[in-house]
Amino acid sequence: MKYQPVIGLEVHVELYTKSKMFCRDLADYFGRKPNTRVCPVCLGLPGALPVANKQAIEWCVAIGLALNCQIPLLAKFDRKNYFYPDLPKGYQISQWDKPFCINGAITLSSGKKIRITRVHMEEDTGKLTHATIDGQKVSLVDYNRSGVPLVEIVTEPDFKNASDVVTYLKHLQQIVRYLGVSSADMEKGDMRLEPNISLRKVTKGSKDTNKLPPYKVEVKNINSFRFVQKAIEYEIKRQSEILDRGEVPIQETRGFNEVKNITVSQREKEEARDYRYFPEPDIPPFKWTQKEIDELKNSQPELPDEKIERFKKQYQIPSYEIEILTRERKVADFYEEAVGVGKPQGVTSRQVSVVMINKKPNVERVLPAEFIKSIVLSSLRVKVTDEKELLKIINEIIDQNQKAVEDYRNGKQNAIMFLIGQAMRKLGPKADANSVKSFLEKKLKSKV
Repeated sequence: MKYQPVIGLEVHVELYTKSKMFCRDLADYFGRKPNTRVCPVCLGLPGALPVANKQAIEWCVAIGLALNCQIPLLAKFDRKNYFYPDLPKGYQISQWDKPFCINGAITLSSGKKIRITRVHMEEDTGKLTHATIDGQKVSLVDYNRSGVPLVEIVTEPDFKNASDVVTYLKHLQQIVRYLGVSSADMEKGDMRLEPNISLRKVTKGSKDTNKLPPYKVEVKNINSFRFVQKAIEYEIKRQSEILDRGEVPIQETRGFNEVKNITVSQREKEEARDYRYFPEPDIPPFKWTQKEIDELKNSQPELPDEKIERFKKQYQIPSYEIEILTRERKVADFYEEAVGVGKPQGVTSRQVSVVMINKKPNVERVLPAEFIKSIVLSSLRVKVTDEKELLKIINEIIDQNQKAVEDYRNGKQNAIMFLIGQAMRKLGPKADANSVKSFLEKKLKSKV
C-alpha cells in the first residue's frame, strides 16, 4: 500500500440511570412523545442550576477501571460552548483537561494493544429531525434526550484497519453490558461510533513511522459495526484518491449515508479552541480519596476476559463454546447455575454447554433448573435409548464399507469421516455426530 491508515475512535455510550445527568427529570426518553421528558434545567431556563448525578459519575469511573485507566483524584466539569439548537442553553456540560479517567488500554484477541486516551462524562444533546411541513423545509427539535448521562471513550490513533476497529467496538460493547451500566443498543442510539481517519504515506527507509498526518476526518454518529467498517473503507479509498492528486484532504466532519454506503461532508472540523472551554462555575471540582477509588474497583463484576479464563480452568470445555457462552453476562450466569443444578444429577458441564448452544434457551424466561430437567436430561435419555440402534447401524456401515475401514486402519484418518457420513444418512437428524464418531472409533479399534 502507498498509504497506511491512521484511525482513532470516539465512542459515546448513554448510561441508563433513572434520572438525567444534571437534573431529576426521567432519563427513559426513547419512544416518548417529543418534549415530554424536559424540565427547566434541560431547557436552560434562567435561574435553573445543575446538580451532578452521583450514580452516573460512578458508572463512568467503572468503565474507566474496566479499561485499565488511571483515576485522577481531582476532576472537574467544563462548559463546551457552541450554538446548535440541540442544547438550548448554548453550551454542553462536559469535561476538558481534568476528566474522570485517563491513560488506559485494552488488548484485543489478536494481541494488539489499544491505548485509551480518556473516558469522560458529559450530557447528551437533543435530537434534530429534518422535515417538510406545508412545503417548507424545517428542523424540529426533541429535547427528551437532552441531559441524559453520556460517557465518551476516546482512543489513541492505534488502529490500522477497519477489522481491528470492529473487534475493539464489539469488545467494548461487551464490557459495558457486563458492567450493567448501559444496554449499548446501537439501534436506539445508546452507543454511537465516531472514527477519526487519516492516511500516512508509506516510504521505504522512513524512520518517522509514528508521525501523524497533518489532517484528520471524523465520521459522526454511526450506529452499527457494519456501517463503521464501510465508512472507514470508503474514507481510505476517498482520501487515497485525493493524496494521489498531490492534494491534502480537508479536515472536516462527515456523515455516513447508509443507502449509498458513502460519507458526505457536513462541516469543517472544529478545534478545541473553537469551543472556548472553561470550568463549569455551577458545579465544584470533584476530589476523590484513594479509598473511594479502591471501593469502586473492588465492586466491579467479573469482566469478559476474566470470565473466559476462569471457564477454561473450571469447566474444561472447548474455547469456541466458552466464547459463545460468555458473549452475554446473563447467558454465562445461566450456564453456571445450570451446571450447578445438573451436577448432582450426573450432568456434566460439557453436556450443559452443548445443549445450551444447540437449543438456545431463552435465559430470561426459563429457569436453569427447568432447563436441566425438561431439556438437558430428556435429551440425554433419548441418546441412551437410541444406543442399540446406533450400534446396529454402525455394524452395518462397517460391513458394507470394508475399503474405508482398511484405509482407516492403515493410517488414513480422514477415512472415518466417510464412515460417519454414511451412518448419519441412515440415522437422520436425531443422531449426534460426536456420538457416532466415538462409537465408530471404539468399534474399529476393537477389531485391530
